[in-house]
Amino acid sequence: MGLIVQWLLYAAALLLVSRLVPGFHVSGPGPALLASLVIGLLNATVGFLLKLVTFPLTILTLGIFLLVINSLMILLASGLVRGFTVRGFLPAFLGAVVLALLGMVIKAVARRA
Repeated sequence: MGLIVQWLLYAAALLLVSRLVPGFHVSGPGPALLASLVIGLLNATVGFLLKLVTFPLTILTLGIFLLVINSLMILLASGLVRGFTVRGFLPAFLGAVVLALLGMVIKAVARRA
C-alpha cells in the first residue's frame, strides 16, 4: 500500500514541478502517473548503473552530481512518455532539485501511510 501512495505522491509532485519550473510540462494526471513510473524504473536501472560508474565524481562533488544523473533520467523519460515534456537540461536540473526536495517530504509521508 505504501508503494502505491508513494507513486501517487510522486505523480502529484511532477504536476507541481510542472507549475513551478518553466520548460517542464506535464499535460495531466495520466502522463504524470506514467512519467513517475518511468522515472522510477529508469532510476532503478540505468540511473543505478550511472551512479555506480560515477561514484568517485559524486564523492568529489559531495553528492551534487546525483542531481545531474537524475536530470538525465528526467530528460530520458520525457522522450519516452507522451504528455511529459522537458525542454533542455536546465529545466530538467531545476525539476530534479525540486523533486528531490519534494521526495524527502513524500518519503516521510509514505512511511506514515
